[in-house]
Amino acid sequence: MALLLLRLLPIRIAVGGARAATFLPGRAALPQEAEAAFAAVRRAARLWPGRAACLEESLAAHFAAALTGRRVRWVIGARFIPQGAHAWIEAGNAITGQDETDRVWPYVPALQVERSN
Repeated sequence: MALLLLRLLPIRIAVGGARAATFLPGRAALPQEAEAAFAAVRRAARLWPGRAACLEESLAAHFAAALTGRRVRWVIGARFIPQGAHAWIEAGNAITGQDETDRVWPYVPALQVERSN
């Protein structure tokens, strides 16, 4: 679903879908639950013949968590030195979706999608 939203439609539609997923019933995810959702998405992405990078993976993990009754924060951010953009999910203060090789942190969040209480 995340791949189709991001590839075929304007990103505002994907953001709207992510916001809609926050209204599903559930509780805040624990960091290990967010990691499990992200790991499941990464395993599934290996079967996809095309590219599945951080944006697609993080959105899919956001949806996976929401569909299993867990809430995570979907974040898209950027950094200036060196220039880059990245997307990830957060459970509490734990960041999920940062590659071990990416040691230049932090990215500044530009968009955060989470359930408002």
